[in-house]
Amino acid sequence: MTTAVIRVMLPYHLQNLAHVGPEISLEVEGPITPGTILDAIETHYPMLCGTIRDHVTKKRRPFLRYFGCEKDLSHDPPDSPLPAAIVTGAEPFIIWGALAGG
Repeated sequence: MTTAVIRVMLPYHLQNLAHVGPEISLEVEGPITPGTILDAIETHYPMLCGTIRDHVTKKRRPFLRYFGCEKDLSHDPPDSPLPAAIVTGAEPFIIWGALAGG
């Protein structure tokens, strides 16, 4: 099983809940996918459980988006492989608070 150190950027409100800065580094085991990254975040920062994705369905919360390598990954399946630049730590996996309004 492979292990990689993944960089993750969090929006301000999640930084406050987890008492961290804008970027965290996590060791993620197995295939590196949005789902395995979110599993690692929830394991290392249990106060974030349910804030990024639903407790039961594991679906992304409204008004949160996932980005990587200048691409919106929000609607990709949670088990889809991520770009090599994220897997190697060259680029961060970004969780961004979306804006809405008129």
